[in-house]
Amino acid sequence: MLARHRIDERLWRESTRALPFLGALSADERRRLRDQALLFLAEKQFSGARGLRVTDAMRVSIAAQACLPVLELGLDAYAGWSGVVVYPGDFRVRVAETDDAGVVHEFDDERAGESWPGGPVILSWDAARHAPDMNVVIHEFAHKLDMANGEADGLPPLPPGMDRRVWREAFRIAYEGFCDAVERGRQTWLDPYAAEHPGEFFAVLSEMFFIDAAQTRQRYPDVYDQLKLFYRQDPASRAAP
Repeated sequence: MLARHRIDERLWRESTRALPFLGALSADERRRLRDQALLFLAEKQFSGARGLRVTDAMRVSIAAQACLPVLELGLDAYAGWSGVVVYPGDFRVRVAETDDAGVVHEFDDERAGESWPGGPVILSWDAARHAPDMNVVIHEFAHKLDMANGEADGLPPLPPGMDRRVWREAFRIAYEGFCDAVERGRQTWLDPYAAEHPGEFFAVLSEMFFIDAAQTRQRYPDVYDQLKLFYRQDPASRAAP
């Protein structure tokens, strides 16, 4: 595949221009990211919803962002599913929640992204291209990594050499402190949505690990160290673009 095909240089530049965090990658990392994006595009099937035509530029942009978390892990980390569905904007999903009394409440929830176990990743293109302080693509693909061993619970399959107890403790302390700040109505650096569930906390911090690594390392040093080991990358140490 890599010997016979490539992503056009102009298309790659145009598709990744709005992703400044990619600018800090080394030349070798950029080359490998581009190669992985090409393989990702060959393996995954893109489809538009609500009449959206998914252009080559949209596909390449999503592929580049999706491949950044697995740059050192390899595309096999995304095995077992093939669909990427892109909506023009936020979309509604039917949600059922059970309260403390055991009563089930159903309602429509508006979302910018969603990941299904064994199923597709669903994205809002408007959110993917117009949200500089978040990254819905990395967020949803972090959920996919988390789901590799079951529920998205904030504890993905860890590579050899990582200690689950250290991971759990680093994330527990950070998550409990963050939830306390949200409950007290304090202004938080992270999106308050991260307090919804440990799985969301992991996905939101994964976003920030890649798009604002220096702040992530400063504010959550122990969690940063765990993410550095998990993703096998140290984005805060890269030269500024």
